[in-house]
Amino acid sequence: MPESIICPLRRAIKAQKPALGAWITFPGAAVARTVARTPGITWALIDAEHGLITDSDYYNMVNAVAACGVSPIIRIPSDEAWMVKRALDSGAHGVMVPMVNSTEIAAKIVSACKYPPEGIRGFGPMFTHAAGALGDDYKATANDDLVIAVQIENPNSVKEIDAILTTGVDVAFIGPFDLSVSMNVPFGSPEHEGAIEKIRLACKKAGKTSAIFCLNGEQAKMRLAQGFDMVSVSTDIDSLGNFLTAAFATAQS
Repeated sequence: MPESIICPLRRAIKAQKPALGAWITFPGAAVARTVARTPGITWALIDAEHGLITDSDYYNMVNAVAACGVSPIIRIPSDEAWMVKRALDSGAHGVMVPMVNSTEIAAKIVSACKYPPEGIRGFGPMFTHAAGALGDDYKATANDDLVIAVQIENPNSVKEIDAILTTGVDVAFIGPFDLSVSMNVPFGSPEHEGAIEKIRLACKKAGKTSAIFCLNGEQAKMRLAQGFDMVSVSTDIDSLGNFLTAAFATAQS
């Protein structure tokens, strides 16, 4: 049997260990490597939805992250099968898909991530070096080892969360800001937090990974204490901006 894909995030999930990650919005291997060298990080999200990253950046960035012993996860712009294929064929250890607002969309994403007979993914892993294998060796374990994360950020996906978790997804990743907007309730309100807790409990019941976007260490610590399995801790652009603001304030004080 070939060795499984080298996926630190998958290992953390299997071991039921908290998985802390960071958001990368700037293109380039140098930024990716810098983020991936952060002590305690398990995964790095390469953001091709809202970030400045395109699929021409994928290969170098995922290899830079994976070389640091961290899982590169690519957030694609939409739930298109060809976008899934481009991300995974670059060697990403998994994908994150935004606005998965129904069970049908979740099932479509899972199918796009899996090789036949479990799905429809086309075969061509010629550049999957960051996943630790190429060709048939890669294909042999990809269906089981790659991480499929769907973003829950709409009232309908909250309503259908139990069914969404039966489709084969690994991670329900809450986008709390979009969820607040789509629910038309204030961020942090009882209604908002109630929906977040409903998702977390559904994941626990289904044996899936509950995850949520956080902007800083304080938020991440709070969500981990609530029982979330996977949290973001910061973004590259926020970290840069916050550090510069603090440094300039100190210099001028």
